[in-house]
Amino acid sequence: MMRVTGAWVQLLADWLDHERLHAPELRAAIVAHANADAVPIARWQNWLERAVALCPQRIAPALDIGARVAPRHVGVLGYLVASAGTLGEAVAAYRRYERLFYGVDIVQTIVHRDEIELCWPPSDPPLGHLADSVAIAALVSFLRRQLDAAPAPTRIAFIHPPVAAHEQAAYEAFFGCPVHFGDRHTRVCFPAAYLALPMRQADPQLRDLLDRQAQALLQALPDPDPFDRALRNVLLRLLPEGAATLPRAARELHTSVRSVQRRLAARDLSWQQVLDQTRARLAHDYLHDRALSLGDIALLLGYSEQSAFTRAFRRWTGTTPQHVRAAADRTRGASRRAR
Repeated sequence: MMRVTGAWVQLLADWLDHERLHAPELRAAIVAHANADAVPIARWQNWLERAVALCPQRIAPALDIGARVAPRHVGVLGYLVASAGTLGEAVAAYRRYERLFYGVDIVQTIVHRDEIELCWPPSDPPLGHLADSVAIAALVSFLRRQLDAAPAPTRIAFIHPPVAAHEQAAYEAFFGCPVHFGDRHTRVCFPAAYLALPMRQADPQLRDLLDRQAQALLQALPDPDPFDRALRNVLLRLLPEGAATLPRAARELHTSVRSVQRRLAARDLSWQQVLDQTRARLAHDYLHDRALSLGDIALLLGYSEQSAFTRAFRRWTGTTPQHVRAAADRTRGASRRAR
């Protein structure tokens, strides 16, 4: 189930401080969860509703709350993103370790020609208008502080229904781009060229240490639900055989194709999206293993040719496997020199 962390809800306490709002009962509830690994989404939504009710005349207060974000509010993931070398590496780190924040992996990276889209399908339970707005405002604000002369996104979309004209104007002024409401997904879009932008606090040695810590924390998290776990294990077996098809996976799961499709549809996913997400995550892991050539990785992911893997990787991430491997090599080299 989705949740947020105790570190994240401190963002609301910081906003209350900034606005000089007393709210003793709300503050006590937040403090009681300061060290919690999991705060239910419903509780987080309730706190946000109580907080914004204290400022009934404010327009889009969720954006102001998100704008207070700092790495400490996102824990290891926040510091790991901040220490990345480029925006592309930061996005890859977020995708890889999002489960440390929400308890589940939900973000998708989609490439549309020269545009990159970070896409969040509907969640269970739904994040809701306030929590979703806080999260996207925090994401954009966080990256603005990590990039010199940070450019604005090209467009942003939210799942929640359209808002009043004055609130829409506030959203577009905050993000500096067109903002749409009532979409099927929540989206943040920007040109693919942005992926090469250098991060202000890039620190290869620190990033390597944080990556190891994030991996350990990820391994300590509870597994996803039984269907997700079973499907992941089936794909790990079928991909190297070049047999990762929906009918074959259904047979391995001892169920019907229609049943698998229904389960994926409940998560607003298609079979191709699951296949691409699995391959993308495995590819990033394999690229950090120098014992594997790019041809080996292509075969492990079920591609008959390295060129097909390269094209797919560029579609997923907007960059090439060679670029990611070179970045990993630079990180290892920097770590060795530091030692």
